[in-house]
Amino acid sequence: MWLLGVLVAAGWGWTAFGGGPSRFDEARERMVQEAIIGAGIQNPRVIEAMRTTPRHEFVPLSQRQYAYLDMALPIGEGQTISPPFIVAYMTEQLDPQPTDRVLEIGTGSGYQAAVLSSLVKEVYTIEIVESLAQRAAQTLKRLQYDNVFVKAGDGYLGWPEKAPFDKIIVTCSPERVPPPLVEQLREGGRMIIPLGQRYQQVFYLLKKEKGQLVQEALKPALFVPMTGKAEALRTVQPDPAKPALVNGDFEQASGDPPEPVGWHYHRQLAWQEDPKAPSGQHYITFSNTHPGRPAQTLQGFAVDGRKVPALEVSVWVRGKDIRPGPASQLPVLAILFYDEKRQPAGEAVLGPWRGTFDWQQVRRRLPVPQRAKEAILRIGLFGAVGELSVDAVRVQPAER
Repeated sequence: MWLLGVLVAAGWGWTAFGGGPSRFDEARERMVQEAIIGAGIQNPRVIEAMRTTPRHEFVPLSQRQYAYLDMALPIGEGQTISPPFIVAYMTEQLDPQPTDRVLEIGTGSGYQAAVLSSLVKEVYTIEIVESLAQRAAQTLKRLQYDNVFVKAGDGYLGWPEKAPFDKIIVTCSPERVPPPLVEQLREGGRMIIPLGQRYQQVFYLLKKEKGQLVQEALKPALFVPMTGKAEALRTVQPDPAKPALVNGDFEQASGDPPEPVGWHYHRQLAWQEDPKAPSGQHYITFSNTHPGRPAQTLQGFAVDGRKVPALEVSVWVRGKDIRPGPASQLPVLAILFYDEKRQPAGEAVLGPWRGTFDWQQVRRRLPVPQRAKEAILRIGLFGAVGELSVDAVRVQPAER
């Protein structure tokens, strides 16, 4: 899978863990309560599948201590395993039935297919990176997911000899729906797919009615660059020499309740209006009363550390009764950098903030690691309690 998604790093969200099988079981149950049920997943079959699927078996040994955090993890070949919430959310939107035959595009680690395995009749999954396809197939076989079938190839071509499919789940982000997938979706079937530009996508739920697709826009999504020709041929390409954010002043929102456009994976966030806001008439507020519960939002952008040695970052913040959460968690603005293989390349931080204070602007020049190719900006309470209001988040290349 290509999703970076919710990044709750140890120290800013839940704490990492170690130990044997019982600790994995405890951590998985905590994940289900906080990142699945607590984040709004309601389908009891999907919740049970997330509770019983051993995510730690699908991540490298070096990442297992983070297996049950709600974050993406590198699995090699520049790819990641999706955060648990995203897996559960996409699965729930499919409305999986015991008789379904499902096609998954983007096998990655095999975790999404494993979750689907107990919910449907058969899962056919395609991975473009051959080494990942082989590894996923071996893992699924070892764990006896006997109704999951893996092949290496271009997922956008589908699997015509196994069509039609009742459901299709696409865990990578094309600019538009690949026609072969439309053809291979059964009449009355459902497809969930993130569509859009490289760092700005929206989940769409597609239903096939009388041979045509009926589209419904769902949540904003963040799927990082894909592997292969489809990524290179994108119509709109970001400029890593000119990093910038979308809707940094939060004036644009959509949905009910409204959520800020361009920002992703909101937790405990409210979009608010005030003519006296630092920029425009809107801002966002994070609220949390349960220590350790995530409260955040994030946005990805391209940045080339060889061309942009530093960023000028600024934000307006206001606090009310902010107190530390577990492991001294406090609100920050954090930028996580990634290299061309999507391995972590460094982190830069504004904050932390605590207590009660009126609107204030915080500005800092933050260094960019030379090997950085992309970044994710996160802001929120990150497990602290209280309220944090945010407006006018700016990122631009610093003057040399």
